[in-house]
Amino acid sequence: MNKKLMALAIAGVMAVPLTAAADGTHVTIFGRLQAEYATVDVDGFNAQSAVSDDALQSRWGLQIAEDLGMGLQAIGRIEYALNPGGDVHSTAREQWVGLRGDQWGELKFGRVQSVLRDFAGGLLVDAFAETSLHANGSGGLMVSSANGYGSGEHGFVKSAVRYDSPVVEGFSVAGLLMPGDADKNDPVAGGLSAENAGGENGEWDFQIGAKYSGQFDIVGVDVFGAYSRDNVSKWQKLAGSSKDEQIWRGGAIISVEDFRLRGQYEHVIHANPFGGAASCTEAAAFGDITAPGNNGRAQCNSAMNANGNGSLWIVGADYTIGNTMLVAQGGMTRAKSKGLVAKRDVENITVGVIHNLSRRSSLFGGYQRVWVDDKAIGVADSDRNVYSVGVRHDF
Repeated sequence: MNKKLMALAIAGVMAVPLTAAADGTHVTIFGRLQAEYATVDVDGFNAQSAVSDDALQSRWGLQIAEDLGMGLQAIGRIEYALNPGGDVHSTAREQWVGLRGDQWGELKFGRVQSVLRDFAGGLLVDAFAETSLHANGSGGLMVSSANGYGSGEHGFVKSAVRYDSPVVEGFSVAGLLMPGDADKNDPVAGGLSAENAGGENGEWDFQIGAKYSGQFDIVGVDVFGAYSRDNVSKWQKLAGSSKDEQIWRGGAIISVEDFRLRGQYEHVIHANPFGGAASCTEAAAFGDITAPGNNGRAQCNSAMNANGNGSLWIVGADYTIGNTMLVAQGGMTRAKSKGLVAKRDVENITVGVIHNLSRRSSLFGGYQRVWVDDKAIGVADSDRNVYSVGVRHDF
């Protein structure tokens, strides 16, 4: 008994400074673990199977909030990626500090998600987002820019300011600003990296989105739209990217009891080849498409031709029976020809199921077929088949 009392006393003493240091501040540890057994079979290459989390959905982090009074909070988030079944992966995800007000919304400073990723469509219209069956990158149906401006997995915008408004009568808006000519953020000489963002002479890249959510008896309606502008930097101009990239997006999610219909359309103008809409994040492409020896597993099917125009769309439906959701979705990407580079069309169809074991754990699986029609001379079409089953747990 004495040993038990002593142990409790020591634990209490050790806990005192931790509580004092966190007085008034609430810190929550959160995370997600996901692993898939996925087979990727690309025409012209051997089929490859692995147990991993290629989309880097797994993560852990800290959510921080301090009440400042008068409805104001200081907030922050620190988040890192994990990769169960693969190599050690500790790259940064979201990392920001900000303020939240009951009346005016949230303001964040740091490494944040784009408006196209988690506010206006993006991951919200893809039932298999951040899995091997996704619509991004290798799936070919959503802009997945390497600089984080699109919807690609593990894509975040650094050195940014993001604002999210409160919901008023079902309406809300969000905006993002990124300072111009942030050469400091370019890890390679000359600024021609996928991380490059921000325009010439102080031009700020920006995104703005708006959406409406309403419930009318048994019918739920979510309608959204967004605009993104990636201004060309001085380095990108020297390398041949002469015009600013623009992306227009619109879509909706309609639900009737247990049935949902989802759709999204994007129009891309002057796709930036240096981290813009003519590229993918490595997580969205399932690897570095330029690295030797990727054996066809890595594909950036959602990319436009460099400096070219194009469009992407996705339509999906799902029906929930108890704890199980049945999913079917598909769409198309059209990268228009640019100069001597021929057009490329990508079509996708995905079917599968998601079963919730609890509020925090789920099983999922399905099949995806991607058809690639590339008109470039000497380029072989590389159609893609993906079979996957996986498990996910949130904590």
